[in-house]
Amino acid sequence: MQKILVIHGPNLDLLGARETDIYGKVSLDKINKQLQSSAKEGNVSLQIIQTNHEGEIVDAIGSAPKNGVVAILINPAAYTHTSVAIRDAIAAVSLPTVEVHLSNIYAREEFRQTSLISPVSTGQVSGFGPQSYILGLKAILGLIKK
Repeated sequence: MQKILVIHGPNLDLLGARETDIYGKVSLDKINKQLQSSAKEGNVSLQIIQTNHEGEIVDAIGSAPKNGVVAILINPAAYTHTSVAIRDAIAAVSLPTVEVHLSNIYAREEFRQTSLISPVSTGQVSGFGPQSYILGLKAILGLIKK
């Protein structure tokens, strides 16, 4: 069974309680359960991590190929706009990668409208709340089934 790495970046462990007017009231646990259900339907397994630490994200991406990961679904959260290290890790592993965001980053503050991750990602889904994750996973399923 093919394995997809799902990375939730900083502060996403606070979903459901944090700035609900922007990020909604759905918890990360619920999003993960929805992802697991979609993964089962797509006959893939998920390795899911959430961390507030940039280096842990870089390590997870860097070790993905040797851990049997065939694609990455990532919400880098605030690191979207600041992390050259995450960008370079994604570029280095050359795995299909879909960047997701709950909110439409292009309709937010100016500093959030630049993604350092997008240029090295296969694609991006943003602005659909928790559904962004499901849409991103469906995109990855299409990529790896080719």
